[in-house]
Amino acid sequence: MAQILVRNLDDRLKTRLHSRAKRHGHSMEAEAREILRNALLVEEAPAGGLGTEISNMFRGVGLKEGEEIPELRGFTMEVPDFES
Repeated sequence: MAQILVRNLDDRLKTRLHSRAKRHGHSMEAEAREILRNALLVEEAPAGGLGTEISNMFRGVGLKEGEEIPELRGFTMEVPDFES
């Protein structure tokens, strides 16, 4: 098993870790392992922007390579009247 050493830990953070470990019946070391384990289970945020990620989700479905979505030209938008 690998080991790490965390230096320059803020005193308040160490106190909170100690309290949390005590609440859970763990040592501080075991609690730190649990926190790291849980933090790394979470999937990382997508690397691209929203549009890129949506496009990647649907890649290979629908449009063919190089095909474009036609624009609606000359279409007049009407704002709905929400007060009626």
